Amino acid sequence: MQEPDIPSRSATAFPSILLLLLLATTTLLLSSATRLPGDNWPQWRGPNGNGTSDERGLSEKWSRTEGIAWRLELPGPSASTPVIWGDQIFVTSPAAEDLVLVAVSKDGRELWRKKVSSGNKNYRNDEGNSSAPSPATDGKHVWAFFGTGDLACFDFAGNPVWQTNLKDRYGEYDHWHGYSSSPLLVGDTLYQMCIRINDPYIVALDKNTGKERWKSSRECDAEHESRHSYASPVLYRDEKQSLLLVHGGDCLSAHRLEDGAEVWRCGSLNPRDNYNRMLRFVASPATAPGLVLIPSAKGNPILGVRPDGKGDVTATHVAWRRGRDTTDVPTPIIHDGLVYNLRENGVLICLDSKTGEEVYLQRVHSTRQRASPVLADNKLYCADRDGVVHVLKPGRKFEVISRNEMGEQLASTPAISGGRIYLRTFNALYAVEKVQAPTK
Repeated sequence: MQEPDIPSRSATAFPSILLLLLLATTTLLLSSATRLPGDNWPQWRGPNGNGTSDERGLSEKWSRTEGIAWRLELPGPSASTPVIWGDQIFVTSPAAEDLVLVAVSKDGRELWRKKVSSGNKNYRNDEGNSSAPSPATDGKHVWAFFGTGDLACFDFAGNPVWQTNLKDRYGEYDHWHGYSSSPLLVGDTLYQMCIRINDPYIVALDKNTGKERWKSSRECDAEHESRHSYASPVLYRDEKQSLLLVHGGDCLSAHRLEDGAEVWRCGSLNPRDNYNRMLRFVASPATAPGLVLIPSAKGNPILGVRPDGKGDVTATHVAWRRGRDTTDVPTPIIHDGLVYNLRENGVLICLDSKTGEEVYLQRVHSTRQRASPVLADNKLYCADRDGVVHVLKPGRKFEVISRNEMGEQLASTPAISGGRIYLRTFNALYAVEKVQAPTK
């Protein structure tokens, strides 16, 4: 019996393999073209945890009516930063006496609104309220925390997953200006700090259930209001270690992620020979591999510290120190060997990150500065309290690219995703998009 004529393996498989490779390559190229690196902004300090993004093609010139993809009215004012993942944007907000989490589509429609708590409080007139902490997301769930202690987890459809109250679990907050620390999401764990007068602590929670993984006391020898901190926990990471940074009570401490054990601590931010009992911290530390930048407040020191120490590193690991150049509220940025230290009075101090030497000192604006700067697409975005966003060119020379007036008050740090800059004013959420030149 004659066997059928079977084509050789090379004659059939090779074109198929080429076709599959071509399809895979085409899919990858299309995906890369539509989804740029840093496309999500998952928590307060962005995808890299340091106020920077890898986005490109961002706008540098706009107004309230020009260069705006859309504007969505929000239920109330807040300093919390929007978080973005894929096609959804999440913002926390007061709604009269309630505290809510709002989900917004990429085309500016409100998708859903969920009440998490009630009893919103305003602090220092227009300086803040109970919605100040920023949410966090991992692409499947979103976590919203409020100054009432309420912490809630929702899926992207708005279905509740779990809810708890940290104040009920761990005691009352005694912060004079409202509790405003934003939770930090790392892997499957939510970290939160509560640096207060009585029983300060840090806690790690399972993000899927809200159950406690560990809780650690975070005592200090600070006095009176200097025991308060309004900063947020920050992740330090390099090739050798990952550390949880907790800032407040006259010092910064670094902790192991797995159990909260303290690795090192750096003080000297509130010198005892001229002690200030009202030196609460608001700005959070900034990081780059090999460096932790530690601000203080009210014209006190700013330090550059090497993060590889153990125990009290105040006398051993301070790489540089500047006596009175700290920011008070905005958190600084470290990028390409430079520190951008935007002070609460609108003055930007640029420092060499290795030496702490001043590169330049220039006034960006003359009003209050509350939002932290963000950097992407070789542009530094600085949003001031009166709703003017200055765009600066990073580098050793001070250069203003543009000045953009929103006409609404603004205390929220900008968020960047999908080729857009998201600005949350006291009135609305704006999507700022670069206007494409018409094709000829």
